[in-house]
Amino acid sequence: MSHQLTIEPLGTAIAVEPGQTLLDAALRQGIYLPHACGHGLCGSCKVQVCEGEVDHGAANPFALMDFERDEGKTLACCATLLCDATIEAEIDEEPDAQVIPVRDFAATVERIERLTPTIKALHLRLDKPIRFQAGQYVQLEIPGLGQSRAFSIANAPDAHGTCERIELNVRHLPGGAGTTWLHEQLQEGARLRLAGPYGRFFVRRSAGLPMLFMAGGSGLSSPRSMILDLLAGGCAEPITLVYGQRTREELYYDAEFRALARQHAHFTYLPALSAEPEGSGWDGARGFVHEAAQAHFGGNFAGHKSYLCGPPPMVEACIATLMRGRLFERDIYTEKFLSAADAQGARSPLFKRV
Repeated sequence: MSHQLTIEPLGTAIAVEPGQTLLDAALRQGIYLPHACGHGLCGSCKVQVCEGEVDHGAANPFALMDFERDEGKTLACCATLLCDATIEAEIDEEPDAQVIPVRDFAATVERIERLTPTIKALHLRLDKPIRFQAGQYVQLEIPGLGQSRAFSIANAPDAHGTCERIELNVRHLPGGAGTTWLHEQLQEGARLRLAGPYGRFFVRRSAGLPMLFMAGGSGLSSPRSMILDLLAGGCAEPITLVYGQRTREELYYDAEFRALARQHAHFTYLPALSAEPEGSGWDGARGFVHEAAQAHFGGNFAGHKSYLCGPPPMVEACIATLMRGRLFERDIYTEKFLSAADAQGARSPLFKRV
């Protein structure tokens, strides 16, 4: 039997099924609660239980300390209801956010494309169109593992905000059971299941400011979706993409972005390589993403909105460079989904946006 959950300060009541987490129930009603790891490790989804009782589930004792449990706090990503309850959560007001409930989808693998020695593109045809904002992600079930993994949608939605076909870019992580299965066992024609969309990583168009995208590794997926969507929608503000990889063979969608830069005078593409051999003929920027961005902007990023996606060390270096260059937390946005490993080094919840 389901229980009723009232979410304050919205005053909204929703049904929560047995065994369903508070976070999942809210997202499937289109109600966004702040979260990141989804594993009970980072503490980003902490809420106050005002009335009723919950089962804290697998909440890590460092993410939810004993005194916090005694004070009635819980982690929405792993807590379940024992009776009707009321919680109080931090509800962000985002004028650019669309209300899109999370849904389940079945998909067929139409094509698998090798983008780099370590990254493959999975082209999936869904059983029904998915509505999403450019920059959001899905949770893909890994057959046989009983687990799911988060992957950003790499293509843009159509003019109606939907797509029946989506692309996911999967980087093979050595020792990673999920990405190893997707790289070594998944075949074209296979059937998969996924849920989405998730996340608050999308363009704040209402700001009307120039945009700086900084990406590294397979973190190009979200920025690609966002930039393609902006250009297709006639965005007139300046757009800059600084994208870093180690060597040229790892630099994917390079030709596409170079072509877009030629077609759109307000779009600037700056690829940077950190380990390209000397004498290779590479005439672009060398070094890391934050170094290339600092050189390009002369260390002054004031008046921009910046969107960061990539390995945690890259994101941390970019945040520090941006803040030194007169950009503040309110103007910096990062992809919020974390793996269980990433969550161990998550930033303090005091940083609301980054």
